[in-house]
Amino acid sequence: MIRVAVVGHVEWVEFLRVERVPRPGEIVSASEVWSEPAGGGAVAAVQLARLAGHSTFFTALGDDEIGRRARDGLIELGVRVEAAIRDEPQRRAFVYVDGAGERTITLLSRKLVPHADDPLPWGDLAWTDAVYFTGGDQAAVHRARGARVLVATARELPTLAAAGVQLDALVRSGSDESEAYAPGDLDPVPRLAIATSGAAGGSYSVDGGPEQQFAGAPLPGLVVDAYGAGDSFAAGLTFALAERRSLAVAIAFAARCGAAVMTGRGPYGAQLPR
Repeated sequence: MIRVAVVGHVEWVEFLRVERVPRPGEIVSASEVWSEPAGGGAVAAVQLARLAGHSTFFTALGDDEIGRRARDGLIELGVRVEAAIRDEPQRRAFVYVDGAGERTITLLSRKLVPHADDPLPWGDLAWTDAVYFTGGDQAAVHRARGARVLVATARELPTLAAAGVQLDALVRSGSDESEAYAPGDLDPVPRLAIATSGAAGGSYSVDGGPEQQFAGAPLPGLVVDAYGAGDSFAAGLTFALAERRSLAVAIAFAARCGAAVMTGRGPYGAQLPR
């Protein structure tokens, strides 16, 4: 049995499907509205649960009704939730999904993340095959490093740099300036650094070496919603590395996971590959 976990954040997301994102001063009507727990950590935790049959999510939740709804929603989606409760509102987000399936995100409050001194079962990570890290304090990175494989998002680059641990993989969007990364940004250099570029595939480097290209995966259907594609790619990579798949096979599998998510409503509406 493969043991997988996520250390990171969750947002309660309200989705609105519109023909286009409104221009300043414009009013648009939504053709569909729904809400569910999401955000990078939650998306990866659910996708890992689907791939591995289970996953554990180390997170922090607000002490309010929305925080409780987020926890219950993740449990219903098959995730074991280990959460510290913060005396503040649960983080929320507002997402437009336009007619082309592109998502536009507005974050409404502060990101809540777990800390190593929270009373969570951190010792379980020493028996875990792979962890995906999307948020936490510096000491939480060290806790996550107890797993055999540690994958992290470049959105947390300052925390990762301060922790100074060896990452097995760093995942980032090649088009998002907030996720920019150069080999000197982390010491030690990640064993694998991947930049995704949507349908075009992306690039990767091993041990800070020259960049190599990888191909995108064909979409298994029509584009419905791009939300969660990047974190589903990361979840697929985490799972494949936990299974000790070769680098080329792991990246190709991750690309198929990211592509699959784009064909369903929200991050959980499509069937992931195996």
